[in-house]
Amino acid sequence: MRKLTIAVICGVLVLLAGCGPAPAKQSDVRRSLKVMFWDEGYFFQQYGDLFSMRYDDVDIEVVSTNSMYSGGAVIEDRYQATLDFIEEQKPDVVMVDSSNYERMVSDGKLMELDSFITRDKYDTETIYPALIEMLKEKGAGKLYGLSPTFHGQALFYNVDLFNKYGIDPPQNNITWQEILDLARRFPTDGDADSRVYGYGAQYGMNFSNLVSMISSTEGLNQVNPDTMKVTLNTDAWKRVYKLAFDALESGSVYIPEDGGFTGGSMEEYYKSQLFLMGRMAMTIGDPYTLQNLKESGSYMKDYTPFEIGIVAGPADPADPEISRNIFFSDIFAIRADSPNADAAWDFIKFINGEEYAKVKSRTLNSGLLSRMGYLKEYDGHSLEAFYALKPKLDQSASYERMSKIPNDFYMQFYTVQEEQLKLVQEKKKSVEEALQAMEQEGQVILDKAIKDQEANKGKEDTDSNGAESSSSSGGGMSIIMPADSTEEE
Repeated sequence: MRKLTIAVICGVLVLLAGCGPAPAKQSDVRRSLKVMFWDEGYFFQQYGDLFSMRYDDVDIEVVSTNSMYSGGAVIEDRYQATLDFIEEQKPDVVMVDSSNYERMVSDGKLMELDSFITRDKYDTETIYPALIEMLKEKGAGKLYGLSPTFHGQALFYNVDLFNKYGIDPPQNNITWQEILDLARRFPTDGDADSRVYGYGAQYGMNFSNLVSMISSTEGLNQVNPDTMKVTLNTDAWKRVYKLAFDALESGSVYIPEDGGFTGGSMEEYYKSQLFLMGRMAMTIGDPYTLQNLKESGSYMKDYTPFEIGIVAGPADPADPEISRNIFFSDIFAIRADSPNADAAWDFIKFINGEEYAKVKSRTLNSGLLSRMGYLKEYDGHSLEAFYALKPKLDQSASYERMSKIPNDFYMQFYTVQEEQLKLVQEKKKSVEEALQAMEQEGQVILDKAIKDQEANKGKEDTDSNGAESSSSSGGGMSIIMPADSTEEE
């Protein structure tokens, strides 16, 4: 059984004492619970120790998904590998990512939670409504899982700079077009060590980075995994590349000459972060950006604090109410045929409940809490903007579909992309000409990568299931045994 230090135990018990009744020991009979998670140590640190204090009659066993990758195994069909793992280990609590949740529901692998919620009168009203809506949508109107935390991004802006230059501040549901239009309103004069930038990333930026960020927000893919066609020479992609190019040409977007901070002291790190230093009007960030802001004054001499604003975005212009930058990595569900469903539900309702949220709201280490009302702000800054948009699970870019594209394609295509973008920046090609070339060359690379992948797979199949040879002990003649004729290619 895992042990905590006396100090930690006492501290957490004090917190739990203010959250509700004493530990919920159900009976004198001990219960067992097998939980699927990626790492045992982190599981107990994040969830298990607190749960055990409340439910001290439950013995927890963690089965780590890291074993799926033992020996450096490469998994081509991650979903099937997950099903095989669940079938072999038979965990009561299943950890599902957002790309597999709907598929596991439709395959009947998960137990619906609505009956437990109704029975226990479990409050779901204060859980991030967009999360509940999304999970129900993927579960044909029913809940099959809950996620205690999520990760999201928002637009941070320097209120003092907007006031100084008389520019109206950004608003919720802002799009990339609006962000970069605002950025162009800031001055571009001054030397590299003191000038202000309208927009920039915290860790460096270039042409392809900006294109990637915009296209990701708008749900654009370079390759259609259904047709295996490179699709770049389209109106949507032309608009994205032109938007990025015009922003860079204006000089309003920060592009570090050396690619950004690569190493050094903490003071040098913070000095390289222009938004933290008050020299950048806007940047995309997460709650940890606030933590960096809080700490920057400790490392920088003569640091000048400034007022921060946070708004929801960037949003997809086609649907400004949604965001593709909200991620749920840990959705917990109950295996459909679990014999310990009640114990599994006790675990899920606890880590998604108010007691857990109250304890975890003291830090940002868990990400954003799905149970709303506890982690409302950090260091005086409201986190409301992170809950304003609805998460969009883009099935067109799901892991399973995009994994069909060979990895070799991306490595080779990146070189082509950088070459073409350099020609655009040097005014030797238009955006349209570059995209046409990227699509044509990219298709050649993709076709070859697919052909090579199929050839390698065929060779692997032959090596493992193909012809076997044996030598005659008397005459030295080799006899070739044919492969099984029923083997599928």
